[in-house]
Amino acid sequence: MSAHIVTAEELRIGTRGTRRFEGREHEAAISYFFVDNQPGEGAERHWHPYHETWLVIEGTARATIGDEELELHDGDTATVPPNTWHGFVNAGPGKLRLIGIHASDTIVQTS
Repeated sequence: MSAHIVTAEELRIGTRGTRRFEGREHEAAISYFFVDNQPGEGAERHWHPYHETWLVIEGTARATIGDEELELHDGDTATVPPNTWHGFVNAGPGKLRLIGIHASDTIVQTS
């Protein structure tokens, strides 16, 4: 494998800034979502058969991980265990930008 760049535009979902990177397509061992949500937007409850780690770049996320309710702010990191129901919503007045890193070369999601 040789090094290469995958542009943000190649990974874009929809018309805004959210992007989806599937590691297997790029010979990488991880996958991720780069989330770019407006207030009130987020991810509905779901689970994965592997760990997911969130890094909040900007904004405030109200997250549910299992039975726990958490509030995450700029710079915070949270890890979701495998097979655990979770979701989040942008709870702030501005954009929520976070990276959801999936410990898998492909994203497997069950709702």
